[in-house]
Amino acid sequence: MPPVSTYPTSGCLFRSAFGVRRITTLSSPTTMPPANWKAKAPLSLPGPTFAAQARLPKLPVPQLEQSLRKLKESLKPIAHSAEEYDAVVAKVDDFAEGLAPKLHERLLKRRDETNHWLEEWWDNDAYLAYRDSVVVNVSYFYGFEDQPSHLPQTQASRAANLIRAAMLFRKKFKLGQVPPEGPKDDPWCMDTWRWMFDCCRVPGIGGKDWSVTYAKEGDTGDSGHVVLIRKGRFWRLDPFKDGKLLSSQDLERQIRHVLDSTTHEYPAIGTLTASNRDVWAKDYERLRSDPHNANIIDTIHSSAFIVCLDTERPSNAIEFSRGLWHGAVTWTDKGVQLGLCNRWVDKPVEFIVFGNAKAGIMGEHSVMDGTPTVTLCDQVVRVIKDPAFDQGSETSTVVPVALDFHVSPQTEQAIKNATDAAFELVDSQAMSFHLTKYGKAAIKRFQTSPDSWAQMIIQLAYARLLRSLGQKRQGGTYESATTRKFYKGRTEVIRTVSSESEAFVESMLNPSATWGKRKALFREAAKKHIEIAKAAGSGQGFDRHLMGLKKVMEKDEVDTVALFDDPVFKRSQHWVLSTSAIFSGIFEAYGWGEVVPDGFGVAYMTGFDDRLMYTITSRNEMPNKEFCEEIAKAADDLYELFMMEDARM
Repeated sequence: MPPVSTYPTSGCLFRSAFGVRRITTLSSPTTMPPANWKAKAPLSLPGPTFAAQARLPKLPVPQLEQSLRKLKESLKPIAHSAEEYDAVVAKVDDFAEGLAPKLHERLLKRRDETNHWLEEWWDNDAYLAYRDSVVVNVSYFYGFEDQPSHLPQTQASRAANLIRAAMLFRKKFKLGQVPPEGPKDDPWCMDTWRWMFDCCRVPGIGGKDWSVTYAKEGDTGDSGHVVLIRKGRFWRLDPFKDGKLLSSQDLERQIRHVLDSTTHEYPAIGTLTASNRDVWAKDYERLRSDPHNANIIDTIHSSAFIVCLDTERPSNAIEFSRGLWHGAVTWTDKGVQLGLCNRWVDKPVEFIVFGNAKAGIMGEHSVMDGTPTVTLCDQVVRVIKDPAFDQGSETSTVVPVALDFHVSPQTEQAIKNATDAAFELVDSQAMSFHLTKYGKAAIKRFQTSPDSWAQMIIQLAYARLLRSLGQKRQGGTYESATTRKFYKGRTEVIRTVSSESEAFVESMLNPSATWGKRKALFREAAKKHIEIAKAAGSGQGFDRHLMGLKKVMEKDEVDTVALFDDPVFKRSQHWVLSTSAIFSGIFEAYGWGEVVPDGFGVAYMTGFDDRLMYTITSRNEMPNKEFCEEIAKAADDLYELFMMEDARM
């Protein structure tokens, strides 16, 4: 894994995909990130969207003493014995009395000399220099509720409405009319929104990727195109005519043309994008060396977004989620057929519409976290749901243009290699899904935080799973907190495991503990969780601080810090549970992959009054089904504990 593998990010965390081939970075790179590429994405027109940017404070560097104190506190429940804990505390103290103050001063200097001390490190080390496939390891997905019943229940209609509503939203954004996310009196940074439309990630042969934007300064959102993919074939759809957005009916006719005209499978060029990043960079260079193909790639990169028209018809939550996460896997007389042929995974927004009109998105994560796309999707789906949704008036329709690549024998072999590697990766993954019998309405009635409640369910379930396996705690829990109240803020870690959470879990495992004791310990655990979460969101977590201290170390200093090799310290950053929540009432699926081979990805939603939703991912060799069953049991037990309290009052 990359050196920063212990610092995954919001919602959709990353890990090294064991089983996927890793190659050495190629020599004599011909494709390298342009200088200052990130500044090239323009802001929207003046308006509310970016109006608060100049007022946002810089991301702080927390006090060194505070970070090290919190670190020691977080390590206590991770240690397997008092001796282990005493040993790691001694190493923290040695670090505090030795090199740490000097490193901290360097970090403060960097903070003073830059707009954001973490941005470049985070972009590169956490994402753009990460070389394993972004599929499963980095990409995330959201699945939408069904097409409203008053609209045609067809794939073409669903795709057309999504295109029109998304283009209307894009226009609103370009005009600067999208209000900033976050509380009205404390707006969040909107910087990463510049990378939502008209852009794409590019694989770099030099071992580092970047993103390219085709957005124009002063654009009013009255032009642009969309790329459709059907059975591996790419199409350009122009949704504007004379500066006017086409109606849903006009768009639907174009989409039906694509569906009717694509009668067989085309070379799976899209699967190349799911390869190891160095492999994809090499294949990308070869593909782009043909001017015809280069034009197609530019059309894909410059598209507002992509719409994938899949043939599959998912019939349950797992099929739906896996189709969005990594595409379907189908066996034919010619071998395995991957739904990844219908993707270009470097695009930040890919709407996916299935044959039965189920729909969602796959998101690319490198320069934009998942919260902006939650807002995009939530508003797009809600606009379509409204009977007053303006579907436009019919006009004459232009015919979409097929974009057929020239496929050389070398590219044919590359597609075969990419398909083999992608199948190995996808086939290595397990997924479970659970809906509880209650939601935030009941949890709020119990006067507690839905997020803390959902996290304590995960902690209790994992403890029971470990006990059933005869194991001790394997690592820490990562929950993401947004730091977008700061300029160019991204995320910080909420370390959910605390002495308070462990005490609550132990009480639930102790048959002699009273319900009153268990409830009191739950309250303490939830209170501590909220405290940690608030600190993280306020830039007062310590994981990013530790990352910064490591980054400013000089080569001759690296081996002098015994703390970084301590087993408890390393265990605390081994994210066996990578967790995050999003908040939307219109999503039926949500998830990403686990971040370590012996861990679980736990995506959950607490925004529904009548249910909590959990999606659990892991490698096949992990007890995925059993963990999901423990989550279901823990959710029931916690509910019954509080209902017992109500009954006795």
